[in-house]
Amino acid sequence: MAFTRAPTSLPSLNYAFQGNKYPSMAHLNCSTKVTDLTFKLPFFKAPNPIKYLDRLPNIDHRNKRSANRANLSTTETLTVELLDAWEDDYDGVIINSQCLPNSSNAFSSVLQSSVSHWKLMGKKGIWLKILEEQAELVPIALKEGFSYHHADPGYVMLTYWIPDEPCMLPGTATHQIGVGGFVINDNKEVLVVKEKKCPSRCYGIWKLPTGFVNKSEEIFSGAVREVKEETGIDTTFVELLAFRHAHYVAFEKSDLFFICMLKPASSEITIDESEIAAAKWMPLDEFLAQPFHQEDRMLKNIMDICVSACENKYRGFTASQIMSKLDDRLSYLYCRDLTALKKGE
Repeated sequence: MAFTRAPTSLPSLNYAFQGNKYPSMAHLNCSTKVTDLTFKLPFFKAPNPIKYLDRLPNIDHRNKRSANRANLSTTETLTVELLDAWEDDYDGVIINSQCLPNSSNAFSSVLQSSVSHWKLMGKKGIWLKILEEQAELVPIALKEGFSYHHADPGYVMLTYWIPDEPCMLPGTATHQIGVGGFVINDNKEVLVVKEKKCPSRCYGIWKLPTGFVNKSEEIFSGAVREVKEETGIDTTFVELLAFRHAHYVAFEKSDLFFICMLKPASSEITIDESEIAAAKWMPLDEFLAQPFHQEDRMLKNIMDICVSACENKYRGFTASQIMSKLDDRLSYLYCRDLTALKKGE
């Protein structure tokens, strides 16, 4: 188990003294392995400060507290252990999941002591990531007041909001992101597929290749990848033409679906037989004439945009990679051509 050195100041001991009106202590020092809470006793206007130290919460997971019984001019030491953690930018704490105790009893005690410490320090939100192999610790954290935030393969994230006010921690992800690739060649043929598994109302329909964006994947990269996986066709990104926003789509999550115009770099089709029943190059007019596309207003409008883009009557968004000082990262800005905007076109 790892422990950190965190010198700080205590604003008040009213929490620890359960409402007794004695002035607050001056300093708190957290050392490695064992945390020494150093109290300068002249700040206690009490006849016997030792008995008030005994009122502090029992926060050592070995159930041990020590105080040097000296006169009021010496320093008293209280021994506790804390979880290894670091501060975030919002007065919160992120617990190091790699340093959690293996023992359930040890975890319960040190979690209690750590939460008590962070309350005294005036912290707000606590983030606790528990790995799959540490799953037995989840019920303990829930019992101590933590709540589920989200889960991904390999871990579950729990949170604890300290202030007696509405929780300000950001919620879990609310959207899934889908992409579709509109690929048209020089012969005015559109790359289309028939899916093996789909809702019955869509069965047998020729459609654009679609799929979901992977974690940390760009929107346009996801469209290029999905077209390649489903049809074997290599493409390059041209424009982001439009997107649809829908709600309560899967597991009550919202859905963003982006249509990307792609330029083919190859022509020979090789389908992914696990997902796709068939794929081909279909004349644009034939594709648009399908009854399903004519009757679905959303699809019809999407295809009208795609056709207008082919005829240079519509301009979508290109992707420009730009550095931001907000996070010191390169990321993509989707917008009209920045060069043209600067020229006033």
